[in-house]
Amino acid sequence: MTRERIGILGGAFDPPQIGHLILAEYTCEALAIDRVLFVPVADHPVKRDELRLPIGHRLAMLELAIRGNPRFSSSRIDIDRVGPHYSADTVKLLRACHPGADLTFIMGGDNLRDFPTWERPSAVYRCCRLAVMKRADEDIAPDMHDDTLPGLSRQVDIVDVPMLSVWLSSSYVVDRLRANRSIRYLVPDAVLDYINDHNLYR
Repeated sequence: MTRERIGILGGAFDPPQIGHLILAEYTCEALAIDRVLFVPVADHPVKRDELRLPIGHRLAMLELAIRGNPRFSSSRIDIDRVGPHYSADTVKLLRACHPGADLTFIMGGDNLRDFPTWERPSAVYRCCRLAVMKRADEDIAPDMHDDTLPGLSRQVDIVDVPMLSVWLSSSYVVDRLRANRSIRYLVPDAVLDYINDHNLYR
């Protein structure tokens, strides 16, 4: 029997934007991922001072963003437990929840560059494979940290997503909102309506 392949895409999702959705969809296609769990972080160990909205709003927007794609779902694994929430702990818990599945942790190329600075990085790639989004102008490679993290390269799959080379980010979306500029087509329509209805980020 074929093992289910589950992608894990964590983040603040503050707000969720189309780059998150494109990354998840393209990773599913490139690596034959069956479904993607979007894991919003309630207590981000690095971005604690940068989070703009509480988890309630971020989770509500995420649910709206992924609604309609049967391969996408959200996980409360980093909401219903005390933080700070490190990826090493998250993947360990998800491994226990899905013992018969093959797990793939989805990240951007910037995350791979900074990977040695993460809390217990070896615990992440020993628990699951890493799918790394490579933008057109990024200089990253699976073996770039093999001197400090032995065996990492054997666990890395590079996913080329050149169309995201515009470096779309949630921060860019918020900057446009605060400048009273349009974010239409940068976020799903349902997320835009939620932001407007709740007068967020302005």
